[in-house]
Amino acid sequence: MSDSNGNHNPKHNSVPLTEGPSRAAARAMLHAIGFSREDLTKPIIGIANTWTEIGPCNFHLRILADAVKQGIRDAGGTPMEFNTITISDGITMGTQGMKASLISREVIADSVELVARGNLFDGLVAIAGCDKNLPGTVMALARLDIPSLMLYGGSIAPGHLHGKDLTIQDVFEAQGSYAAGKIDDAALKAVEVSACPAAGACGGQFTANTMAMACEFLGISPMNLSGIPALSPEKTKACRTAGALVLELAKRDLRPSKIITRASLENAIASVAASGGSTNAVLHLIAIAHEAGILLSVDDFDNISAKTPLLCDLKPGGRYVATDYQEAGGSRLLAQRLLAGNLIDGSTLNVSGRTLAEEAALAQEKPGQPVIHALDKPLKPTGGLVILKGNLAPEGCVIKVAGHERLTHRGPARVFDTEEACFAALQAGKLNPNDVVVIRYEGPKGGPGMREMLQVTAAIAGIAELSDTIALLTDGRFSGATRGLMAGHVSPEAALGGPIAAVRDGDMIVFDIPKRELRVELSDAEIAARMKHWQAPAPQYPRGVFRKYAESVASASRGAVTNY
Repeated sequence: MSDSNGNHNPKHNSVPLTEGPSRAAARAMLHAIGFSREDLTKPIIGIANTWTEIGPCNFHLRILADAVKQGIRDAGGTPMEFNTITISDGITMGTQGMKASLISREVIADSVELVARGNLFDGLVAIAGCDKNLPGTVMALARLDIPSLMLYGGSIAPGHLHGKDLTIQDVFEAQGSYAAGKIDDAALKAVEVSACPAAGACGGQFTANTMAMACEFLGISPMNLSGIPALSPEKTKACRTAGALVLELAKRDLRPSKIITRASLENAIASVAASGGSTNAVLHLIAIAHEAGILLSVDDFDNISAKTPLLCDLKPGGRYVATDYQEAGGSRLLAQRLLAGNLIDGSTLNVSGRTLAEEAALAQEKPGQPVIHALDKPLKPTGGLVILKGNLAPEGCVIKVAGHERLTHRGPARVFDTEEACFAALQAGKLNPNDVVVIRYEGPKGGPGMREMLQVTAAIAGIAELSDTIALLTDGRFSGATRGLMAGHVSPEAALGGPIAAVRDGDMIVFDIPKRELRVELSDAEIAARMKHWQAPAPQYPRGVFRKYAESVASASRGAVTNY
């Protein structure tokens, strides 16, 4: 119901939970934990907090939640905070624990949805820090379709060593240099203890920062507030503002279904392409679109990236980190650049209540900043993502082309059925220049959980004689920190009988980015003959959440969603 001014009753959802004599028992239980009768007459706003003390990305989120709650109270609402799970990608990388990462996205979405539906919230603020938190919470917001927003916990400050800014990427690459005998224990330890100085998400344009930026362009995160670094003095004020903002959304009945549209999804893709963002954005934006009932495919990413210039000089392919991006002018400035080129739709809405064009008009560019290039001086004329197809990837695979120059590669396959087997071969010096490393049975179903391969890709990048010559393909994923000629999300995956399962050591594999092709030099008849003898592998996990996920997950080309 709306009043004569068009304002909606912001307590519409929670009335059946808190009002009337029949709800006395519910109120009694809420009184027990400190809520007054007056509190319960106000709009009830849930706060989905992904706090954990396991990892820096989420460690500070309890502090941010307190500020969000204060903003909600000041605006006339009653906050109710709850927690959900998170998995640190950086900590679990290279172990079996990494299989939990992508699965956690689904658990986060499901758990936020359950708590919000169970408690009939009038609105919701999701506070996210690590890679899968951001898409997981936004997937839940799209399902629930109540007035809501996602607030990013913010990026870590860069570490410093010998006058150089460091990120977690540098540690993984140092591991590769150490394994190759290029640096000693002391040098490795110096990088290790310097790279991550405090709380906040990994500092480059890796997956967390990519998705934070994409969600600003998508409209579901308040532009310029989410991007404020984790420990900036401005972050607390931004959190209070975000808390108050969700009450405005409730009064206006501005829901995710009015914000997440085909046009805003295309804006988000353009931002990823222009910033050299993570390949994981392909997986996550397709999943968000699915939850919003909007068809999005891998081909959309290639089409948009092909016409979007690479404007941001950000790690892992560039020189700067997320704190530099925000200081330079942030997403408002990038939006201004893209609007000037007619590369995004400025009419889409942000949870701030402004259109994207109105947000862009508020941009404040730091004089002389080198991070976000002018439209007529791009780093590259096309964006950072390409989609390849061919007889090895009929449904497609994704490559990040920001940060390397090779557009073609032909070499012999070196086939590994696990990430660990590949890493062991790398440490033993058994990979050769020009090899095409194939890591399979690491897809959504086969892993299960589609592990990221940063331990392998960063180790390759840390070995000079391999970094510019080796190519890699996998049905698993890459970290946003991955750089080099690396094709991920190869679909269909090996565990589903995709052609990648037919590859043998020595088969010649061709990457052809200009032709958007990934192929093995085998005839269709030879691939079919080999697959006649193929058998699906036994499940890695006979019970539990991993088994449940493997039985329900869709292909990576469909966002690896589980509710389709």
